[in-house]
Amino acid sequence: MSALTADNHFVSAEPSQEEYRMPCYDDVSVGMEIGPLVKQPTTQQLARFAGAVDDYNQIHYDKDFALSTKLPGVIVHGALKNAFLAQLITDWTGTEGTLKKLSCSYRSMDFPGDTLTCRGKVSNKYVKDGQNIVEYDIWLENGKGERTTIGSATVELPARGG
Repeated sequence: MSALTADNHFVSAEPSQEEYRMPCYDDVSVGMEIGPLVKQPTTQQLARFAGAVDDYNQIHYDKDFALSTKLPGVIVHGALKNAFLAQLITDWTGTEGTLKKLSCSYRSMDFPGDTLTCRGKVSNKYVKDGQNIVEYDIWLENGKGERTTIGSATVELPARGG
């Protein structure tokens, strides 16, 4: 879980009770970074995810099959990368924030065993129809620091004291 610390830094490690508070609209500024959320998918996780979402394309769990299709090996489901980015946002907004929209585009393949890092940056904030809206640019980086998945998210955050 991510949280806003007493000195207004967002961290993904579990903070102490004294440091922890959920972000509110008033705390957020354009350019503020969120994350990182680090994931290290395994082939076992990919097999379980395939079952959970009923996507049994063998390129996600069968190395020999993936190689036969000219892939360098098993690849991570795009939908799982999308789920990682959703977790980045929902962990950060906490129970008081509401995810309104999430989208992403897959730019490159990712592989089990690699370290995948989800990050984001506030791109806009505004009040619309009484809702405190914050927009984010979000992305997933592979172990080389390359952005393999990019996207955006829109959330509603509460105002301070509200």
